[in-house]
Amino acid sequence: MAEQDKPQNTGEGEPAQSSKPEGDGSSTATVKPKRVPKRSPKKKPPGMLPPWKVLLHNDDKNSQQFVTLTIVELTPLNEQEAELRMQEADKTGVALLLVTHKERAELYKDQFESKGLTVTIEPDEK
Repeated sequence: MAEQDKPQNTGEGEPAQSSKPEGDGSSTATVKPKRVPKRSPKKKPPGMLPPWKVLLHNDDKNSQQFVTLTIVELTPLNEQEAELRMQEADKTGVALLLVTHKERAELYKDQFESKGLTVTIEPDEK
């Protein structure tokens, strides 16, 4: 036990008494005021992310069937919708595959490029 932790001896063999009164029965109860939580200002809910277009470009190296199957594999488009997009790209040079947010559009671009197809993305300015 450290020196300061030892009870003080008054010299009479008994430890010194505290000078604080122990409770004379006349104490008054105090009520602490309730804490009111601080409210932060109302925040707007997050809005929609800006839309981006995913555009398929025509090329001369991939077959129409391969392009259609790749569109079906990588997007939520069904076979009929994929074939229409492929035909549009074949006739006009480019077709809109879908519109999504930027990160997903970048993912689609990378996935199509890994299959050897040319896809670009751009902001949708509606």
